[in-house]
Formats: sequence, C-alpha cells, structure tokens
Amino acid sequence: MRKINRLLKTVLLVALAALALLLAGQQIWSRQDRAGLVAVPFDAKLADIQSHGTNTGKGNLLGIQPWLTASDYTNPATLGAKFAGYLTAAREHGWLSEKTVVVFPEYTGTWLVASGEKTSIYAESRSDDAMNTVALTHFPEFAYRFLTAPAVQDRAKWALFTVKAGQAAKDYQAVFSHLSQQFGVSIVAGSILLPEPALVNGQLVVNPGKRLFNVSAVFGADGHIIAPLVVKVFPIQDELEFIGTGNTASLPVFDTPAGKLGVLICADAWYPDNYVALKKSGADMVAVPSFSAHDHVWSTVWGGYNGGAAPADVSADDIGHITEGDAWMKYALPRRTQAAGIRAGMNVFLRGDLWDLGSDGATIRVSGAESGKEPVVQGATLSNLWLN
Repeated sequence: MRKINRLLKTVLLVALAALALLLAGQQIWSRQDRAGLVAVPFDAKLADIQSHGTNTGKGNLLGIQPWLTASDYTNPATLGAKFAGYLTAAREHGWLSEKTVVVFPEYTGTWLVASGEKTSIYAESRSDDAMNTVALTHFPEFAYRFLTAPAVQDRAKWALFTVKAGQAAKDYQAVFSHLSQQFGVSIVAGSILLPEPALVNGQLVVNPGKRLFNVSAVFGADGHIIAPLVVKVFPIQDELEFIGTGNTASLPVFDTPAGKLGVLICADAWYPDNYVALKKSGADMVAVPSFSAHDHVWSTVWGGYNGGAAPADVSADDIGHITEGDAWMKYALPRRTQAAGIRAGMNVFLRGDLWDLGSDGATIRVSGAESGKEPVVQGATLSNLWLN
C-alpha cells in the first residue's frame, strides 16, 4: 500500500510539474508578438457623403457608417483616430455643433476584445480562428470563465466576451469620451457586449461572471456618459445563445441640446411597442445602431423576424418575398417612428472587412412624414439630417 501511495504521489507531482511547465509556456507565448501601440495606416475609405434638409438652427442627426477592419482594433488609439477622421470630414462640411447628435453602429465597441492581442489575429481570414487565438492567449482566465458560465447555450462566446470585459469597457469609454469632447457633440456610441455593466461615479464598470448584455452608451459633449445605459431588448437568435434581454419599459430617453433622444439597438427598431414607450417618455427622435451580417444580405429574400415574434401588423406575404433591405424600410425605423408620432430618426449599419463576418446595409433617415435611405456602397458613409 505504501508503494502505491508513493507511486500516486510521484505521478501527481509529475502531473503538477507538467501543468506548471505548460502554463509557463502558455504565458510566454501569450506575451509574444502583441500589437500594443503599433501604428496602423489610416484609410477612412469614405465612399459617400449625403446631407438632407435645411439648417434651421434646431440641430442635426449625423449617421456615421465607418468602414472597419480587424486592424482598426489593434488598440483604442487606432480606433479613435479612425472615428476622428470621419468627424473631421463632417466638421469640414459644417455639420458639427453643440446641437449635433452623432450615431455610430452596433458592435463598434464589441471588437475591442481584439485590442492589444497577438498581431496574427488581425491577418486571420476567419473570425473563429482569430477569437480562438484570443481565448488561448488568455487561457487560464478563459477556462475559468467557461467552467463558471451562467446558464447560457454558448459558453465559449460568453467566456470570450467576459474575459477582457473590464478593459474593453474602459477602452470604449475612453474612445468615445475623447471624441465627444474633441468635437463638442453628443454621441450614440454604437454598442458593446458587457457583463451586467453599470455606471458608478460616471465610470463604466462590469460584473464578470454575470449575464452579458448588448448595451449602448450616450455621451454628452462634456465627454461624460449620460445615464442610464441602453440595453438591447430583442436580441436575435444567435445573440440569445449567450446574451440576456432588456425590457421595453426600461428604455431611456436622453435630454440632448437637439431634443429628447431614444436609442433602439438594431432589432429593437422592428417592434412598435418600443416606439410607443419612447414616445410616452417624451422622445422626439430615435437613433438606431445596427449590424446586418453577411455581405449583400440586403438584396437577399427576407426571412421574417429573428429572435422574437412578429408584431400583428407584419404581413405573412412579405416573408420570403421582399428583400431584407425592403423589410428594414417597411417594418423598422421609417414606419415605426411615423406611427408613433416621433419627428426624426437615423439608422446606421456597421460596415467593413471584419474577418469573415461580412456586412451590409445603408443609412436610413426619417424626418416627419418623409423617409429614405442612402445607397449601399462598399465603403464608409456620412449622412447628415437637419432637424425641423
């Protein structure tokens, strides 16, 4: 028996030593070839600039659809510089003032999970490969998050977006706080995935180990986040596998120099009850940060509502017959704002070459009874809407 115990002890010690060597090797590997503050050549790829209406002194909505690539996320400074390039172009057109509300797309903050990582991930062709490298680089933390994940279907995605959530939240706030102060405008800062985020003394903080939410922050021209955060109410099916849902009754309305602003994150723009709630709270304009995955998806046949039940006014005849782009015009911002009596709105989409994710979509605008969309182009766009 003593020989067996000694053998087991020896095996255990050898296993622990091997594990220690493995972890030491992982730590050395993870610190090699990191992006850090490496400068990335700036390419705005600004393909289309549009302006609508007349400046009556009441302010404007400015939709920015940046063209983003994986390398834009090497560090927060690079991302911020790209966004500053678009805002500089808008300023040169005379579109920036204290009454300007700038709208960035959904997920612009989410890919800060790639910030400061091994340079190889920015050259990957597949997002899964890039994110696998991120997970391996932070393997001890990732493994812990994976093993302690709450009740979610996709534990790996939940773990990936929580393992760096604290730093991502700081970077997200720093980027958009600087931009809003630098240009003196209010900013709807797209969205970011964070675990139960909160504002504590003006700082965006997270609660690792808790549920993930797709949230947007609105920044005032002083660089501060205007409380509260906006939480996506109707995640699509892919998101429901690892993030939580918000509540229509909790949708906030923000006081801005241009008026009272509501924010609906992507799919939330398809549900009339959200607009009714915003209107009851006094909203007179709505910003919609969005992302349409896959290249050229706007010209494909619309498959119907994704992640939630279709409202009663949706025609079953449209499903499988009209295009995705036509459905955005018929069942999202234009129709819903006008039905709710909200005077104006702007819907922007994330575009670019982010690994193999693909993207599509054109800026949609609403002013009173009039609505329209910009052309779909392979590049960044600026769309200005003067408020009446």
